Amino acid sequence: MIMPPPNVTGYLHLGHTMMVAVEDTLVRFERMRGRNVCWVPGTDHAGIATQSVVERQLLKQGVSRHDLGREEFLRRVWQWKEEKGDRILFQLKRLGASCDWSREAFTMSPQLSAAVQAAFITLFERRLIYRAERLVSWSPHLNTALSDIEVDVFEVEKPGTMRVPGFDKPVEVGWLWVFKYQVCDSEEAIEVATSRPETMFGDTAVAVNPRDARFQHLIGKRLVHPFVPAREVRVIADEHCDPEYGTGAVKITPAHDKNDFALGQRHGLPLVNVFTDDGYMNEEAGAFAGLHRFVARVEVLKQLEQRGLFVGKVKNPRKMAIPICSRSGDVVEYMMKPQWYVDCQRMAARAVDAVRSGALQLFPENYTKQWDYWLGNIQDWCISRQLWWGHRIPAYRVLSADVARAPTAADERWVVAASAEEALARAQREFGADVRVEQDEDVLDTWFSSGLFPFSVFGWPAQTPALAKFFPTDVLETGVDILFFWVARMVMLSLELTDALPFTRVVLHPLVRDSHGRKMSKSLGNIIDPLDVIEGVSLETLQAGLRSGNLKESELKRALDAQQKEFPTGISECGADALRFALLSYLRAGKDINLDVNRVVAYRHFCNKLWNAAKFAVG
Repeated sequence: MIMPPPNVTGYLHLGHTMMVAVEDTLVRFERMRGRNVCWVPGTDHAGIATQSVVERQLLKQGVSRHDLGREEFLRRVWQWKEEKGDRILFQLKRLGASCDWSREAFTMSPQLSAAVQAAFITLFERRLIYRAERLVSWSPHLNTALSDIEVDVFEVEKPGTMRVPGFDKPVEVGWLWVFKYQVCDSEEAIEVATSRPETMFGDTAVAVNPRDARFQHLIGKRLVHPFVPAREVRVIADEHCDPEYGTGAVKITPAHDKNDFALGQRHGLPLVNVFTDDGYMNEEAGAFAGLHRFVARVEVLKQLEQRGLFVGKVKNPRKMAIPICSRSGDVVEYMMKPQWYVDCQRMAARAVDAVRSGALQLFPENYTKQWDYWLGNIQDWCISRQLWWGHRIPAYRVLSADVARAPTAADERWVVAASAEEALARAQREFGADVRVEQDEDVLDTWFSSGLFPFSVFGWPAQTPALAKFFPTDVLETGVDILFFWVARMVMLSLELTDALPFTRVVLHPLVRDSHGRKMSKSLGNIIDPLDVIEGVSLETLQAGLRSGNLKESELKRALDAQQKEFPTGISECGADALRFALLSYLRAGKDINLDVNRVVAYRHFCNKLWNAAKFAVG
């Protein structure tokens, strides 16, 4: 069995303790049955999460990663990993995890890095990895693409405000802003309603329903863009437009909206990107270039009002679904970017068949339907990330040997190889001798390397004795929240690369939340170190830990007040057995756990009674 590798972003919390409690119970039970048990521990480099944490630490010193350069920044991250990784292993041992510590793995160790490289090359050669320019989910705060399952949805039912990282003012949400596009060479205008007025610099059409009598006479007419008068913007007809929503006329921004992109493809509309990678307006915004996108929203509305084109704002009659980066909390922007993708269709079909046939069992069984639905509707997986910390993609751009010639968009010739020397030799065979190669700056999605974990930890792609003896593994135990982030990808990659399931049973434990039902999160300040429950801790020490973290001032105050209320005298010493026993007792309910740390004290008393009874019985 493999242990789900904790991220080296900090310390373990009580959710990880649940994992240890369940898995250690399983392996000790199997040892008692006389079986040879191999339980492999490890840690995950956690690309986006770890880089973000280290960057925040640097910013406190007034330094950015770009000030340091890639090599020095990576040295700092490795330093962080050594410190936090050692702490995590110490916590695991104090929790009583009876792992095979000689097999401890790290997803960026030389052995596992070689497996990642081999997997990428193999999938590329099988035409399952490809490069394409598509509309991707982009995090301006992190400056990287995200996969679809790294995007959360923030639902807005009524007008309000939300906070965006890196922007010091609240952002209005839940409104539709209505403004007019003037019809060219006419006194007439058409009103459009939008929740994103700042994207109007990328508008290339206004769409109406062909059966809407109000606009039929305008279909095909050219409109005057108030800020980009040379832009070709016409009224087009499309069945997907809802005449009852907003004004019935919709501004179309194909480069920044999924629905608009699809409509734009149907009508052959151009794509106009208006954002920089870090979420500011670019040169397409003219006089608004250089403004943060949410500052630009306010300024655009002011300008429209001055020009007599602003009509007003109305409550959005529908629930808004705002895409949010699960890592940073930033509003996700959809942007056209060339990225690397994994074609998941064939692999997903095999993963679905494995569960349907009974070769792979999920416990609880009710997750089988979700497995079928998610894998049956899977999209190709965007695996490239615009980060520095992670496995650098073993792909090389083929360029002219003339270093004076700047690369252009046409330079999309690529070779994939294990080294620069091998890449150059391959490029010269395919494109001639007068070329040079440059490795892609991007790194792979963290879940790509952790998806190989069940077999990479035993030496794959080499056919080692450990691989022959322990792979496939028997059971995987993990949290339900990463069933598709991690479990599904392990199954898909294992079936494709080894032609075997990585395990035959998946046991899922529920989420561990705080006593108020909130997800345990560093940003909420409600993370409890399991060692503080095992050894006991004062309120002063708990609060000193919060103050040394990365919480904003407002969040810090709320977290300190919550700690003061919940642990007025700190946390009593409970020991590892009581903590593990308390967590396991919650599993009987079979749903998310609202953990009351003070309840662990009661289990400490029970464990003491059990211990004393055992001593009496054998003594």
